[in-house]
Amino acid sequence: MSLLERIPSLSDEEVVNLLANARRLSEGGDPKQAAAAADLLPALEAEAERRQEARMERAKEKRAATRRATQRRAAA
Repeated sequence: MSLLERIPSLSDEEVVNLLANARRLSEGGDPKQAAAAADLLPALEAEAERRQEARMERAKEKRAATRRATQRRAAA
């Protein structure tokens, strides 16, 4: 299984670390490292963005649930 195929199964922390490493290597690695990093960057950036959006949506839902619960207590 290639690293590209493993991205969805990585933890959030692993995706962020791998993205940081890929960015670093694309700018400062040897040509082979830079090419490999450039191949991974689009997929890593898309996965990191997708996960960030999912976290934001979960936080939004949690805030809304808390707000509804608070309003119900205040009305009671």
